[in-house]
Amino acid sequence: MLKTLTVENFALIENVTVEFGEGLNILTGETGAGKSILIDALGAVLGNRTGINKIRKGADYLRVAANFFVDEKNFIVERKISRAEKNSITLDGKPINLAALKKFCAALVDVHGQNKSLELLREEKIYSLIDDEKISAVLKNFQELYRELNSKVRLLEKKKSAREENLQRLDFWRWQEQEISSADLKPNEDEELATEIKKLSHAEKISENVQMSAQILNGEEFDILTSLARVEKNLETVARYDDKLNSARKLLEDAEINLREAYEEIRDYAETLDFSPERLDELQARADIISRLKHKYGSSVNEILQRLEKIRGDIAAAENFDSNVEELQKNIAALELQTKICAEKLLKLRQASAENLNRKIEDELHNLGMMRAKFEIVVEATEKFSKLGGDKAEIFFCANVGEEKLPLSKVVSGGELSRIALAIKIVLATERRGDFFKTMIFDEIDTGLGGVTAKTVAECIERISRGWQVLCITHLPQIASMARTHLQIKKSEVDGRTVTKVKLLDEEERVKEIARMASGEESAAAIKNAREMLLSAEKFKRTIRSQKRTM
Repeated sequence: MLKTLTVENFALIENVTVEFGEGLNILTGETGAGKSILIDALGAVLGNRTGINKIRKGADYLRVAANFFVDEKNFIVERKISRAEKNSITLDGKPINLAALKKFCAALVDVHGQNKSLELLREEKIYSLIDDEKISAVLKNFQELYRELNSKVRLLEKKKSAREENLQRLDFWRWQEQEISSADLKPNEDEELATEIKKLSHAEKISENVQMSAQILNGEEFDILTSLARVEKNLETVARYDDKLNSARKLLEDAEINLREAYEEIRDYAETLDFSPERLDELQARADIISRLKHKYGSSVNEILQRLEKIRGDIAAAENFDSNVEELQKNIAALELQTKICAEKLLKLRQASAENLNRKIEDELHNLGMMRAKFEIVVEATEKFSKLGGDKAEIFFCANVGEEKLPLSKVVSGGELSRIALAIKIVLATERRGDFFKTMIFDEIDTGLGGVTAKTVAECIERISRGWQVLCITHLPQIASMARTHLQIKKSEVDGRTVTKVKLLDEEERVKEIARMASGEESAAAIKNAREMLLSAEKFKRTIRSQKRTM
């Protein structure tokens, strides 16, 4: 519920904090006093468009703050608009944007006026009336099937459009697969080839250096190993007389062993050298084949092999296209059947719900003075599915006897549309279902009403307020007499400026205000009439309370 509304520098309002109560809050005042201004200010924190033209003359900014109490928690929404266009919106002190503000407040407050009543002409709004929790669960299942069905249908269309292209490319893919496969490539083959070609290309230099190295180690001209043996023998003689060179002798022994092992490895390598020109030609020819394949399919043999796997996958997909399409078509047919069954179930539930609502809404229209009115929500199957189901919903209405029921948009006037919207809200409030809110605002719903109808509308609003907080601007004393909280909006002059004030009325002040509303004066007869209206309203409230206790 809305606990407080603080308005600062908004049109005629300089600084006002209004405290609202549970149940029915009535706002009254003479024409032009500023009742609608207060609702406009509330609209600012609900996310309505509000410009600098609403800033009070002489002020630099306007500010509106609303304190909501929802689910045992307080939420404070504040909106500030300055002439310098430095605007801000906060929720509990944290900045939010206008879209987030609208979304947050949309579930908290519903403003009932002629513009809002026009929403009844939208199909989605009609569905929000007839779709209860059970229907919503079936709708969710339908929408899941519908999304999957559309996804499969789009995939099938995509496959069919790609079919000709794939068939044209199939021969090319097969030729590519044959070209790569015939090369019989091995992983890392290009790297191994490059190493061997490098070796064979420098065969003479390798042989020359290997032979020279072997001769230096153990040859006729140098013979390092023989010379090293002589040094060891000399040091062995020295050791007989002095052991200080034993460590040096040991190092030379180790060196001789290492050098001899090196010599044997070099000798063995020299014996295996086979520099065949034919082998080099063979390797270079193989390298040329791989080079041509690299130019087409990848920078290395491994990349070419990866490309081969992809080509084979494309070939398999193209060759299996018909079987894949056939399987996809079977899936689509099964989904279409499931979706159709779910849509039919949804249709039956909606038709039953609509029939139940039709009777109740029509009864409320009769109570609201439209005694001859005929009201019907018609739900019919459609040839095509949509996200809303496999049906369409439309409201048909007739205000007079003997006339044919026609679509609401073609026959209803603005006043009738407002009355229909009120009847719907009464029914939804009673059943606690549909697109409903914790706070409802009725902005001058009494336009064009009087007499018995005004009393009936007052009773209807009181019934709604038993389950919800209601804020109602009215000119009718019949409605004002139902108030649990009565706020008077009054315009006065302060220091040469017009200022709108809001006052909470006590019981005696309420009597005088209702007398003024009923007769325009506070005579004894008007006061007596006002007291009788308040007593009658209180009697009706007690009746409602007793009915609720027995339910």
